[in-house]
Amino acid sequence: MPALQIPIDRGTREPIAEQISAGLRTAIRDGRLPAGARLPSWRDLAAQLGVARGTVRAAYETLIDEQLAVALGAAGTHVARRLPPQANARTQAEPPARDPFADYPRSAGLFQMGVPAQDVFPTQVWSRILVGAARLAASAPLDYPDPRGEPALRAAIAASLALTRGLACNPAQIFVTTGYAASLSLAVRTLGLAGGTAWVEDPGYPTTRKVLARLGVRLAAVPVDAQGLDVAAGEAIAPGAALAVVTPGQQAPLGVTLSPPRREALLAWSARSDGWIVEDDYLSEMQIDGRAAPSIAAADPTARVLHIGTFSKTITPALRLGFLVVPASHAARFADEAAGQSAAPAPMAQHAVAAFIQGGHYLRHLRRMKRLYAQRRDALGACLAAAGVRHHAAGLAVLMQLPAGMDDVAFAREARLQGMAPVPLSPWHASPTPANAGLLLGVTNLREDQAAAALARLRDAIARFG
Repeated sequence: MPALQIPIDRGTREPIAEQISAGLRTAIRDGRLPAGARLPSWRDLAAQLGVARGTVRAAYETLIDEQLAVALGAAGTHVARRLPPQANARTQAEPPARDPFADYPRSAGLFQMGVPAQDVFPTQVWSRILVGAARLAASAPLDYPDPRGEPALRAAIAASLALTRGLACNPAQIFVTTGYAASLSLAVRTLGLAGGTAWVEDPGYPTTRKVLARLGVRLAAVPVDAQGLDVAAGEAIAPGAALAVVTPGQQAPLGVTLSPPRREALLAWSARSDGWIVEDDYLSEMQIDGRAAPSIAAADPTARVLHIGTFSKTITPALRLGFLVVPASHAARFADEAAGQSAAPAPMAQHAVAAFIQGGHYLRHLRRMKRLYAQRRDALGACLAAAGVRHHAAGLAVLMQLPAGMDDVAFAREARLQGMAPVPLSPWHASPTPANAGLLLGVTNLREDQAAAALARLRDAIARFG
């Protein structure tokens, strides 16, 4: 150890303890300090380097945390006999591990989809409700919560669905979950659909395809046209399908409404084949083009429709709170499965949403947002029309065409670095091609007076990218 040199630079901003641990780390890694070797005491190394003993102690603790050294009490600190692999030990030929959240937005950006308007959210009311919900949750009996969800929230959801979606159900049919994916998973597992085939919309929500595939369900991509899911095409493509997942109110991502003839055809298919229908009530009450289309589950004579909703786009996605409505005849079966999955989120968030609904705040907020979003979408559409850009309304977004041959995924990734968050269209297709590239531009947080400048910024980025 006397020959070991640890350079100390007091003129740098790097703490001395880190300089010492770096010097020792290098010596351990290159073998100058062999496995099992005893390191000098804090006092001896501090005297050798001219530093405080606490500084050496901090350096040793860093090495211990990194599993490069072990503290043996009175026997001192020793180099670990078995060193952990180096973080940089991969060969250059091995590609770095892909970050599964690389494409996940870290913060809101222009044109972001799936988030409500921040500037009109009733923050004061919601804050007061959260305080009350926290107090209620804290004073609740110290027991396991109902895996189906809090009774107050399930009752509030049932009342809201009857009013806004024409869906008559009782609280026993409602299961509170952590969101759409959890609701879909609960449905597939409870009904034993793994190994079967499901119709999915093409284009359609990518998460639907991912969840079903991971649950072992085969996918049959069924085209969507101006009337919604093409039921006849579905029967031709996969006549033995056991499940159809649809967004009938405002199709995601095209924004079309499933026409009455297609609704009847879908229900008729379900009755003939004993197939299940999962109604993803995407945007549900937030359908801003005219009167909201009724829920398919409300017109289900054979009790084969399951209804999924969330509060992500109306209150906040941070809640991670959704719900599944099942036929009354299957409620007990779903309750058994929910008990095994512990499907419901924390009670406090449930209490807050229940109070928000019961107090009338939810419906008032919905009415205000519908008017506001229609105005914001129309403003962006007018700017696109004035610029001669081909587009069409798509729910709470505007679908914008891109120059021929442009990679929409690559551009969206580049735009995110510039503070914009348009959603590429091609991944919504089962078989993405340059022909179905485009951008979905969310309008919920785009004020009318910002639309022209925001579009100019986007078009400038497209011109530079191309």
